[in-house]
Amino acid sequence: MKFKLTKTIAVLSRIFILQLVFCYFAMANEGYTQSLKDIYLQWNSAKQVDVLDVFEEIESQSAFKFNYDERDVNRKAKLVITSGSYSVYDLLEQISREAALNFKRTNSTIAVSPRPKKETPVIVEKEVVQKTVTGTVTAASDGMPLPGVSILVQGTTNGTQTDFDGNYTIEVSQGEVLVYSYLGMLSQSITVGASNSIDIVMQEDASQLDEVVVTALGIKRQEKTLTYAQQTVKSDELTKTRDPNFMNALSGKTAGVEIKKSSSGAGGSTKILLRGNKSLSGDSSPLFVIDGIPMANNKGGQPGMWGGTDGGDGLSALNPDDIESISILRGANAAVLYGSQGANGVVLITTKSGAEGKTTVTVNSSYTFEHYLELPELQFKYGAVGTAKENWDTTPGNYESDYVEDFFQTGHNFFNSVSVSGGTEKTQAYFSYGNISASGITPKNKYLKNNFTFKQSTKLFDDKLTITSNVIGAFESSHNRLPSGYYLNPLTGIYFFPRNRNFSAFKENYEFFDPTRNLMRQSWFVSDHHQSNPYWIINKQPQMDKRDRFIGNLTLSYDIADNLNIQARANYDYATVLKEQRHAATSNSTNVHPKGAWNYQKYEDKLLYTDVILNYNTDLSSDLSFNASLGASHQETNYGVGVAVGPDGNGTGTLGLLYPNEYFFDNLPTNVPVVSTIGSRAIKEGVFLNAQFGYKEMLFLDLSGRNDWASTLALTGNDSYFYPSVGVTALLNEMFTMPQAISFFKLRGSWTQVGNEVPYNRINPQNSIAANGGVDRNTVKPFYDADPEIITSAEAGFDLRLFNNRLGLDFTYYSITSTDQYLEVPTVSGEGGYTTEYINAGEIKNSGVEITLNTTPIQTQDLEWNSSLNFTSNKNEVVDIGPDDERIFNLGSSEGYFSRLVEGGRYNDLYVYKFLRDDQGRILFSNGAPRKTDLPELIGNLDPKFSLGWNNSISFKRFTFGALINAKFGGKVFSQTQSMLDGYGASKVTADARDAGSVTVNGFDEDSGTAITSVNPETWYRAIGDRNGVGEAYVYDRTNIKLSQLSVGYNFDLSNSSLPIKAASLSFIGNNLFFFYKDAPFDPELAMNTGRASQGLDNFNLPSTGTYGFNLKLTF
Repeated sequence: MKFKLTKTIAVLSRIFILQLVFCYFAMANEGYTQSLKDIYLQWNSAKQVDVLDVFEEIESQSAFKFNYDERDVNRKAKLVITSGSYSVYDLLEQISREAALNFKRTNSTIAVSPRPKKETPVIVEKEVVQKTVTGTVTAASDGMPLPGVSILVQGTTNGTQTDFDGNYTIEVSQGEVLVYSYLGMLSQSITVGASNSIDIVMQEDASQLDEVVVTALGIKRQEKTLTYAQQTVKSDELTKTRDPNFMNALSGKTAGVEIKKSSSGAGGSTKILLRGNKSLSGDSSPLFVIDGIPMANNKGGQPGMWGGTDGGDGLSALNPDDIESISILRGANAAVLYGSQGANGVVLITTKSGAEGKTTVTVNSSYTFEHYLELPELQFKYGAVGTAKENWDTTPGNYESDYVEDFFQTGHNFFNSVSVSGGTEKTQAYFSYGNISASGITPKNKYLKNNFTFKQSTKLFDDKLTITSNVIGAFESSHNRLPSGYYLNPLTGIYFFPRNRNFSAFKENYEFFDPTRNLMRQSWFVSDHHQSNPYWIINKQPQMDKRDRFIGNLTLSYDIADNLNIQARANYDYATVLKEQRHAATSNSTNVHPKGAWNYQKYEDKLLYTDVILNYNTDLSSDLSFNASLGASHQETNYGVGVAVGPDGNGTGTLGLLYPNEYFFDNLPTNVPVVSTIGSRAIKEGVFLNAQFGYKEMLFLDLSGRNDWASTLALTGNDSYFYPSVGVTALLNEMFTMPQAISFFKLRGSWTQVGNEVPYNRINPQNSIAANGGVDRNTVKPFYDADPEIITSAEAGFDLRLFNNRLGLDFTYYSITSTDQYLEVPTVSGEGGYTTEYINAGEIKNSGVEITLNTTPIQTQDLEWNSSLNFTSNKNEVVDIGPDDERIFNLGSSEGYFSRLVEGGRYNDLYVYKFLRDDQGRILFSNGAPRKTDLPELIGNLDPKFSLGWNNSISFKRFTFGALINAKFGGKVFSQTQSMLDGYGASKVTADARDAGSVTVNGFDEDSGTAITSVNPETWYRAIGDRNGVGEAYVYDRTNIKLSQLSVGYNFDLSNSSLPIKAASLSFIGNNLFFFYKDAPFDPELAMNTGRASQGLDNFNLPSTGTYGFNLKLTF
């Protein structure tokens, strides 16, 4: 492992050094103020060259650019230049003599003109007089000032930007050309004259609807020609309110995307789903892509009903301040070129790059404090009877109540980053460093992340060759991330604790010395598998996750002709992961041996990706355009390769250690193996073609096809599979004369079929070595007749924009069918000792509607309000479950919670035990207690019927205001926490019932045949609560409306400041502030598990938190 890490670092170091070399040669020797006689170049070999060769060499080793007409340059003239160091003046003087040319240098531009042979050679260095030019840039449409307009002296790195009021100041020389550029506006070039003031009025770019966007594989297309739905979120929306995982900031800002944050706190993973679940047994997560190249987003372990800790994911490695934008390709129609990896949609992440002009330094510094939004409603009035662990006393008392709230502390989150960007016309570079330091709301919970990024782009060979490289490094560590579920969770002991006991004594003395064993022992009032001393868990069972990651890529792009380009890319994504938890002796005996236990796992993830793409575009006629991309890709993945302690890598558990509290391999007993691990290993190769035909810029036909070869389908004969895609776009505003109010009107439709190979080790499973040295025989029959899963997707929609784009409506309807899924079923014959086998069967359908409404209700010189409303509705159906129509797929079912897949049902259908009722709806009682159904019954679905996200951005003079409201309507959630608290008599509702003397019910006693209107509180809540009670009582409506984000900012006026600061802004920010409406006793949008299982379940999860703080941004 150390050797591989060293080798990886060496490879990435070479890429980094290569970047520096490019930057050096492209950006060195910029001394515009130096004489040509003082600037020296190195000539490495003696050879005969022509004039243009010398020009090219001077340009490559300096910042000078030659301005000439090729007809004036004598190509026949040859020069012999020996090895050595020459000033630029010496080289020009030799050229002037032998090629009859004159030279005139102005700043970095050298003008070339022909010289009559009889005249004396002339080399002029024009004396340039600098002066200060000021001005204001406004928009022609409304006269409003434009902040952030880029102003650059053509051919130099000298540039600036307008301030908040559209004002600018720049040092230039008369005769130089200023270039003004701004997104959505036509660029302007103005030659500096005698005046010291230049005001600019910028016109709206009528072709902004022709905006070029990045699509699959980094292929660029005009946005108006896309045949599928795509939505882009800019960087300022990602960092507006500062979440440690930037994907959480996307929730509600795009249609068709479900995002759920892990309940584990900072550094936890995120559940992301595009257009519903599509697989009976596989994952439905989208593919994540950085700058056109797939990245690994492997999740660690996930908790369930009985326990576990969120293991994080690969996305958290990215620095949100490095992201330029995120585009969501919601369907396979948009992502077909990525092959089976894109079958569930693609999230395209475009990172920031260096920009031509003066170096710009940006500093972001944020602080937020974090506090829980709500805790379970507990009672502190009634204690336990005798030594019982439950709180079912009926005599009230005055008991300690602060210890629950005192367990939770105020969390602190610090975000700091600095970036440096700049470059010349030839080379641009970007460097950044970012740091996140967070302390959670529970004791000793820490998260730390350090990021660095270095990205550069260089043009060579007359700008025909562009070399771009990028290195990303991320170093994450997490300590004491809180688990969910029953086991080893501090919250169970906190919440259950008998009210009549003294909790402070157990907090201050969570351990005591045991002289018989010569070690510290846990102090707790009871031995119970559901609870331990919370402070013992925090201090004596510490948990640590560590992830170091490097991503390095190199892109070569060469323009063969004006309309023909070839691109080659290579990417290496490498991560090492360490997960460890040390359980001290005398921890809970259900999970830990009396001598202690050790969970240890260390592994590496590797992804190697290369592709070559040939891009061609031309006009076949005056009416017909053609764009095509032809390519091939190769990808190798090796995930989870490493070592782990214990059977199946799950730690020593109750198998123990040789000596207490010594966590070394040498201290493992012989019945505890150290196992080699591998999560998956695959090679995938593909060839692909995308062609787009355009007719009169109003009708577009898009055709795509890809053929993949997957190693996971080897031995089946089906390892090669092809899938096509076709789409059509019609621009009605170009085809017909529209009312003046309509700015843009597009209809689109597409159809796609994508294959999806089976996971690793499904085709020919092998035997394994047991802990005792024996062999564990494989019992799964080889799957030699496997076919790839097929996902067929169709979508149609329109994009309508009105009133000069102040009102926009985007509508999409989609239908997705997934067939030939891989299912594990019992073998029929049982021959060969096999008990199960895989088959291709099953079908899931998803259909839905996505609507985005963009508006600008107010737009004046001082006030502007932009609003976006996103609506999503997805309908799911399990059409076929396989050959056994009665089969049930469980998604984390136990303890009265059953999430199931049943033929004819929907993904995430929720089944629970219900009250047994008579024909009049009365609850049936027997022996004084309510009865429940014999089997779990369907009570609803865990997914919402529809979702809304309303994002608002308001600017008033120098003030900015942003607010995001998210809402989910319909769906169900389940609280095992409330069920257990009721069963223990620890909840407030049980105290209220005791205060009232009984629980009011509408029941019927089967034994006596009489009606029942009241029940003893303990009888009632012990029957319906606790474990496996009547789950119907603990199912809640998922509907909720929440203020998810809020920001209030101010942009400072620095026009009269002597500080070296171009811009400064201060914002007060908040995340997850409060609910306008909520039915459940917990946050239904927090995910216990960000995988497939245990959705909508709360079982002693970390409470939902809100964050509040500020962000300071400075630009130098």
